[in-house]
Amino acid sequence: MKKMKSKKNNLSNRVKKSFKGFINDPIARIIDIFRDIKLYISTNIFFCLYVLFNVINGVLVRYLTTGSASNITEFQPFLADIAIVTFIGSFGYLMRHRFRMFYWYFFSLIFSLICVINSVYYTFYSSYVSVSLISTAKYGEDVSDAIVDILEIKDFCYLLVPIILLVIFFKLSRKPYFSNVETHNKEKRKCFSTMLLATIVASIFASTLTSTDLSRISKQWNREYIVIKYGIYVYQANDIIKSVEPKISALFGYDEAARKFHDYFREKPNEAVKNKYSNILEGRNVIVIHAESIQDFVIGFEINGELVAPNLTKLANSGLYFNNFYTQVSVGTSSDSEFTFNTGLMPSNNGTAFVSYFDRTYVSTPKLLKEKGYYASSFHGNVASYWNRSVMHKSLGYDEIVGKSKYDIDEKIGLGLSDKSFFRQTAEKLEELSKNQNRFYATIITLTNHTPFYIEDGYDVTLTVEEETANGEVVTNTYPYMEGTKLGRYLKSVHYADEALGEFLEDLDNRGLLDNAVVVLYGDHDARLPKSDYVRLYNYDYLNDSIYDKDDPRYVEFDSYAYELNRKTPFIIWTKEKKIKGVSMNRKIDTVMGMYDVMPTLGNMLGIYNKYALGNDIFNLKEKDNIVVFPTGNWLTNKVYYNAQKNETYMIEKTALPEDYVSTRSEYAEKLLGVSNSIIVYDLLEKEKEKNDDFNESKIIEGASN
Repeated sequence: MKKMKSKKNNLSNRVKKSFKGFINDPIARIIDIFRDIKLYISTNIFFCLYVLFNVINGVLVRYLTTGSASNITEFQPFLADIAIVTFIGSFGYLMRHRFRMFYWYFFSLIFSLICVINSVYYTFYSSYVSVSLISTAKYGEDVSDAIVDILEIKDFCYLLVPIILLVIFFKLSRKPYFSNVETHNKEKRKCFSTMLLATIVASIFASTLTSTDLSRISKQWNREYIVIKYGIYVYQANDIIKSVEPKISALFGYDEAARKFHDYFREKPNEAVKNKYSNILEGRNVIVIHAESIQDFVIGFEINGELVAPNLTKLANSGLYFNNFYTQVSVGTSSDSEFTFNTGLMPSNNGTAFVSYFDRTYVSTPKLLKEKGYYASSFHGNVASYWNRSVMHKSLGYDEIVGKSKYDIDEKIGLGLSDKSFFRQTAEKLEELSKNQNRFYATIITLTNHTPFYIEDGYDVTLTVEEETANGEVVTNTYPYMEGTKLGRYLKSVHYADEALGEFLEDLDNRGLLDNAVVVLYGDHDARLPKSDYVRLYNYDYLNDSIYDKDDPRYVEFDSYAYELNRKTPFIIWTKEKKIKGVSMNRKIDTVMGMYDVMPTLGNMLGIYNKYALGNDIFNLKEKDNIVVFPTGNWLTNKVYYNAQKNETYMIEKTALPEDYVSTRSEYAEKLLGVSNSIIVYDLLEKEKEKNDDFNESKIIEGASN
């Protein structure tokens, strides 16, 4: 006890002496402080460089992914990076001196790989990676060409850190550095003081956070916002915690999730509201075409007077064409589209429904149609287990999935069976299916138009111009235009996919399969093409083989918001008849629409209803003010695009808005995302099914008409 008191007194005396010394001679004390810092750095070179380089990598990944220079000077994530890198590094001081350098080097390698993986992932998905996707890594081999295609030099700059540290390690090994460290370092005290420093920095960082910041990190759906506010390392640590949520969901949070779920759906009717399109397609065979990476801008688009997608354009011009349709995919891309299309729910905020939540209960289009005597099949030229479809499609109510093993792989392009061969063989299978089943619901998943877009010929993306020479002769000159760009490859690939589609529809018609059927086509997601390629597409100066200067009156602005709005995909409902029961089946609908609106809209036309679908029946909206909520928290109406990460509002219609227009819709978006995720994670529909005997019953009631 006396010894402890003696230590405390000595510490108190040292503090008093230091304070007194600073008052008497501040310059000398400042010099002493700098001398101590210099001594600390000289005896902890490797640790200081470990912190410095990994914090720099954290800054770089924020800047190089989002492209915003302001992320370099953001103070909050800078503090967060320092705190987590320093805290993890502090444990190195508990090890022997040479081993602690191995420890710091190991974590530098981990941090660098986190930056590399997230950089590559962001290029393709415009989001950050989740450890919950480790289970989907087995699918990487099938899309390895696509992964290689998006790699850029910037994605590997983060690896300079472990390379430089390795060189420094070997240099230090040749010097008496370790003996110096032995002299100056007191391991336990250094560990705890470094932890204390990290804790102080973390406390300063935490004091700058708002309630919104804390809310978003707990929900994790706005990944870009979290990285911008918290830094890449805190985001990844939080993601690990969120990734175990499915395992512990039964233990925590169920009651609160169930309460919000019931509050959300309490006012929603148990029956569909009737409009003039209700039941109009009831009893027809349904052929759904899941069109890989098809974007809406290709409809009606031409180069040198030749349409890139003539068959798709013809389909849009002769059916119900929703020309402001947006998919709402997250990290599951194609599988997310299938999920939302069939259930009316949003993708999960962690992992993918197809892989992480395949064992939940869902109300789906195949299940509801089966109550009406339909047989549900899905067709895909890839392996049935890809994206766990062979399991998840059963959960969605499909009776069978016809995958690669059921096809003759007689022509392979890119990832697998070519679309033309796939469609030809699928038409035969559908004809057989129609003979054996009274009614069928068929989902046909295409494959060829997948990045990196393998088709080289078939559509000319150069520009042909007739020009007059000096002597008055007219000559035809060709200019590169989109040749050699990713968008150019995409247009060639789309043209091939469109040809395959045209042949398929003609084949179905010749077999009589379109006579009592409805064709539903949707693009599963955008092609994630570089913004610079679009700038070239709309601003090509063929005389100089460049783009117009921004000051040129011919220049078309294509900024980040133009890019976001351009990500829409086609959604078309088509029948051979132009009128059914006196109602036109040839109409363009320009109300903004999301994938979660498909089930209420198409379902009502087929005579089925899902109370738990999150979207709206577009034909029941009296005003064009539908809202499309994206998994990032961004949302879109016909008037506004709201960016939740930047808290920016982009006006589409230059009209005055009510004061609470943005705030109320942002609150709605957050509530919708939370409810949808709770349905998936906590399997809330299974609980409803246990309580409700007529859970899946479809009903129609009289109501509004559009």
